[in-house]
Amino acid sequence: MTDVGTGQSIPAVLDHVAVAAETWQHAWQRYVGVLGGTWQSGDVNPGFAPCQLRYANGARLEILAPHDPDANPFLRRFIDHNGPGPHHLTFKVPDLDEAIEAVRHMGIEPVGIDRSEPSWHEAFLHPADGLGIVVQIAQQRGDWGRPAPADFPRPAQPAATLVRATHAVADLAFGESVFVGLLGGSVSARTPSPDGTTVAVDLSWSGPLGLRLVGSSLHPPTSTPGVAAGRAAGATPKGTPQTTSTTGDADHTTFRALHAWLDGRPGRLHHVVFSVPDPLAIPGSHPVPSAHPSDPPAAELGPDDLLGVLADDGAVALVPASANLGTRLVLTRTNP
Repeated sequence: MTDVGTGQSIPAVLDHVAVAAETWQHAWQRYVGVLGGTWQSGDVNPGFAPCQLRYANGARLEILAPHDPDANPFLRRFIDHNGPGPHHLTFKVPDLDEAIEAVRHMGIEPVGIDRSEPSWHEAFLHPADGLGIVVQIAQQRGDWGRPAPADFPRPAQPAATLVRATHAVADLAFGESVFVGLLGGSVSARTPSPDGTTVAVDLSWSGPLGLRLVGSSLHPPTSTPGVAAGRAAGATPKGTPQTTSTTGDADHTTFRALHAWLDGRPGRLHHVVFSVPDPLAIPGSHPVPSAHPSDPPAAELGPDDLLGVLADDGAVALVPASANLGTRLVLTRTNP
């Protein structure tokens, strides 16, 4: 058996979080008309059409819509299987070849390596390689895309701030080995849940977009085969959730919420955080119980909706995934 190794970190920046939708227009209603994202870039490609929106702090969110799926069906398959919702995280690097070598040194074989476009080279970490989400690593030379289309709506004002993505993982040590050890994220905080069964790890890069990892603190994961070999052979991959606890039958609420949300996956993006002037004015939002203790919990919020939301986050409201094309939003209040 081989374990995923550690290697030298590469100079990466978390560039954007991407969500899948049937059309740009479906997603623009929320991310432009309500949250004020402005057009950054966009294009159409065989199989998919990406457009990027920019928010008040310069952080970006990408919307992926199917386009000509007969030429490349990957996004059509994703939406048909999962519905719309979170799709990938993109990190930009100065040298893709160096990044690929570092990924392989960890024991992970990147997929989808593509150097066909002079201005854009890319490779991917497969979700089955332990993180449960596509991680794109890209080297960009120059700008890409086209001007905003004629039907692009007027962005709401003032624009929201896109703060972070929160990603739940079954194997927190492995998650950190990728996002910190490989991709060079700086740990700004480690915060245990009130019951001590999970830990939230806040990561930052030189760009404006942050990432929070949420994982179990109950016990280390069991030894597993190397992830690349495991994916190829159908063996248990790194990051398979643990379903037992070394602490007995105590009522570990947060631990249960974590694994209920993962539902057997090695990882799953839980929510995206925006800061807005009036969170409760956002359509589809519900008060966060910790911020409004006198209010009864909204019936639309399940026990795992607040996973990774900390008491000092300033979270005021939450938009369930069912009210936002499969992506849960946590809303904080913009400082005056």
